[in-house]
Amino acid sequence: MPADFNGYWKMVSNDNFEEYLKALDVNVAVRKIANLLKPDKEILQNGDHMIIKTLSTFRNYIMEFDVGKEFEEDLSGVDDRKCMTTVSWDGDKLLCVQNGEKEGRGWTQWIEGDEMHLVRSCKRFGMPLPSNVR
Repeated sequence: MPADFNGYWKMVSNDNFEEYLKALDVNVAVRKIANLLKPDKEILQNGDHMIIKTLSTFRNYIMEFDVGKEFEEDLSGVDDRKCMTTVSWDGDKLLCVQNGEKEGRGWTQWIEGDEMHLVRSCKRFGMPLPSNVR
């Protein structure tokens, strides 16, 4: 049985987020605001159906999907792009691949103890740029 991600998760740290946003070509004003935020995540999981809410005082983002099924993800409010996204299980980790304008974009999420970890990635100049959230 896959990991249970249900719960309300508070951000503890957000490493390399500025570089990640630069790799996505997010404008400088939005990057500065985003770096000041500590968004929470509320995850509702029912088997392979998931709703992930990223909640902040600036902007909220809701992602709803079935693990293993490709869907069109509308990233309006994040970086104003659309992509074809697939989230799959990699053991007890969730692995997200976002195919679209930005190469190598996606994230990996897992739980260790009472902490959820999230590593976002996007390639820029041929190199992956990770952004770690704990």
